[in-house]
Amino acid sequence: MKEDSEIEVCSCTELHEDCIKSVKESMLDEKVFRDLSGLFKVLGDFTRIKIIYALFKKELCVCDIAEILQMSQSAISHQLRILKTARLVKFRRDGKSVYYSLDDEHINKLFNAGLEHVEHS
Repeated sequence: MKEDSEIEVCSCTELHEDCIKSVKESMLDEKVFRDLSGLFKVLGDFTRIKIIYALFKKELCVCDIAEILQMSQSAISHQLRILKTARLVKFRRDGKSVYYSLDDEHINKLFNAGLEHVEHS
């Protein structure tokens, strides 16, 4: 019996030229692949995913996020800076407070798609 972790490979060496040509013609630009890879690297951090989840629920200030995640404001600010640079979060000022929220609805869709995938049994 084969393990689930084993990779199945072809036992033939015949190339499917029509498939290869079709995929090669539709390949994205290298910059797009780099940008997408960078986005997933940013999302690949445990703390940043928790921040995104919290902001998915409600707009929050740094103090609130720090309390929710039981981390220092400095640590949260560092992570928010990374998320802001990746255009995943935005902020607004209200007096002395700075409130963070998700940048747009694409972030909601991206998070939900990932969540559905990991919860799918």
